[in-house]
Amino acid sequence: MKPNSTDDYDPVALEVIRNAIKSTAEEMGVTLTRTAYSTNIKDRKDLSCAVYSKNGELVAQAEHVPLHLGMMPSAVKAALKEVDSLNPGDSIMHNDPYLSGSHLPDVMVFTPVFNNGERVGIVGNLAHHVDVGGSAPGSTPPDATEIFQEGLRFPPVKIRKDGKVDPEIVDIFLNNLRTKEVSKGDLSAQISSNLRGKNNIVELAKKYGNNHLISNIDMILDYSESRMRNSILEIENDVGAFRDYIEGDGILSESTDIPIEVEVKISDDEIYVDFEGTAEETEGPLNAVRPLTLSCVYFVTKAVVDPDLPTNDGAYRPINVHTPEGTVVNANFPAPTGIANAITSQRIVDALLGAFKEIVPERVMTASAGTMNGVTIGGEKPESGEFYTYVETYGGGQGAMHDLDGMDGVHTNMTNTRNAPVEVLENTYPFEIKQYGLVENSAGSGKHRGGLGIIREILIRNDAQVTVGTDRNRHRPWGSYGGNDAQGTNITLTHPDGTTTSLGTKQTLEVDAGSTFVFETAGGGGWGDPLERPPEKVLENVKDGYISKTIAEEEYGVVITNSEVDYDATKELRQQIQE
Repeated sequence: MKPNSTDDYDPVALEVIRNAIKSTAEEMGVTLTRTAYSTNIKDRKDLSCAVYSKNGELVAQAEHVPLHLGMMPSAVKAALKEVDSLNPGDSIMHNDPYLSGSHLPDVMVFTPVFNNGERVGIVGNLAHHVDVGGSAPGSTPPDATEIFQEGLRFPPVKIRKDGKVDPEIVDIFLNNLRTKEVSKGDLSAQISSNLRGKNNIVELAKKYGNNHLISNIDMILDYSESRMRNSILEIENDVGAFRDYIEGDGILSESTDIPIEVEVKISDDEIYVDFEGTAEETEGPLNAVRPLTLSCVYFVTKAVVDPDLPTNDGAYRPINVHTPEGTVVNANFPAPTGIANAITSQRIVDALLGAFKEIVPERVMTASAGTMNGVTIGGEKPESGEFYTYVETYGGGQGAMHDLDGMDGVHTNMTNTRNAPVEVLENTYPFEIKQYGLVENSAGSGKHRGGLGIIREILIRNDAQVTVGTDRNRHRPWGSYGGNDAQGTNITLTHPDGTTTSLGTKQTLEVDAGSTFVFETAGGGGWGDPLERPPEKVLENVKDGYISKTIAEEEYGVVITNSEVDYDATKELRQQIQE
């Protein structure tokens, strides 16, 4: 889409600027990961980096964590309202969920970009710190009933003024944390990342001029809007609705269902999303603030309507979202928000996919693991007495599609972090990793099977606090069109005396040295009748250890003898099952 004046329109320069801005966001991410201290950021890449217009509109975001799609623009715009003035050399820090939509461990740092005294853009990043205080290591206690129990909440403040870091603000921040040195290093890495991005945008402004750069940023946003509208027009006007559930909120029993209900309407070149009927905000920390819900909507819409669409604010102008106030998708202060990122966001996505499935089934996968499977272990290192906090989210099975099996043991939907390597964990924390692999038979069977979940077994060598925030134990990831549901989440703790306890999906507990923690994540749902899966694929999965011979017979109707398919017996068995 061209501007009103064609004087600034140069299609070659526009494409160069667009790619330069996107590359800047990626380069900021590399800088942040290479200079960070914590395993959660430098190894797992629990972060996002982005470039914004001078008014805080998202122009480009690196391919990091989809959850941050709607959060980071909200956080920037909120910061611009809260801070009186921005000058060259300033940087703003904040982690207020009611402004950003995230939870307290997600600390955001934004830096304005000036050239010749004029603001031409903003660069920013978000990084998940391993601790920001609160009642439990990791700052996401599942039993929190108000935000104050979850840690330190910073309003937008200038962490840098005139090019110098404010030591008093840094001291206030660090004085409330369990992991001071690690968080100090991560905060410095965030500031360095922004400086790298700022320098790149200044170079663009010097090369093309301020006015030309600003007008091209506007064109980038307008192009994405136009492309999104055209892509929506390719879908027939229709309505789809779906309801899914979360199992308890950390305070309410896990037998209590918390519904997420959504209706999606396609109307010409716009999409209307309505969460009417969703549960009221919960006492426990499952509460999403509106920007988090918007992130989920933007992610699903992009994935379903136009996966290759550039990620920016322009793309989401045709999307209209109703989030009833005071519900679990639009909670109010001081409702706790700590585990909404890991659980509520994923259930919102599942509900949205279920609604879109009624409109464009060939574009939608079945339910994936449905939770980020948050795990935090905190304590003191026995050799030094230094506090440590291990934070990780575990992958699971991806849902199947009409023409594809789901991927095994991956992060899906709103999360895109890496796993923490076993070697790093054992060198950094007082752990021994006893087992790490895929969970046999955890995938939902189907013509196209779902992905397998993950098992991780950790021997904890010292007394510690363990926090888990997960879901999908009773309401297992659903299959579609005859495909079966996947296996759900299962967590156990084996005590030093050899006794084993089944753990809930949302709890914090004290564990003794020598305890073994075992976490099995959910798989992905299957697509289509399992009896239509080619026997050769079933045999391959048995040989790989993905499914057992028993499941091959009972769910797929495939008889395997001496590591080969018995085709006659298979034909007979499938006929019996169908009858």
